[in-house]
Amino acid sequence: MSLKEESCETCRADAPQVTDEEKASLGQEVPEWALVTRDGEEQLTRSFSFKNFVQAQAFTNQVADLAEAENHHPVIVLEWGKVTVNWWTHKIKGLHRNDYVLAARTDALYQS
Repeated sequence: MSLKEESCETCRADAPQVTDEEKASLGQEVPEWALVTRDGEEQLTRSFSFKNFVQAQAFTNQVADLAEAENHHPVIVLEWGKVTVNWWTHKIKGLHRNDYVLAARTDALYQS
């Protein structure tokens, strides 16, 4: 099953972060996402381009609906013609498999 077909699993504060090997493997399914560190926490980030603000806003709402449905909430920055999404797991202060799943599902929303 590909990441975009998966759902998030319940994540506890003691859940392990993904390993470097897992990052490399999972990252192959979301190649346009970059690994960044913000405030000491590793995150997945990607910016998406749109023709105008209305399209960017509609995509923002789709990502927000996905996040709420999965109870896993990113940072979403909406600008004219651009949306930037950052996924990471707040409870573990870093990356979990869920973040890669939602990055893949965010890509799928963008492609639809």
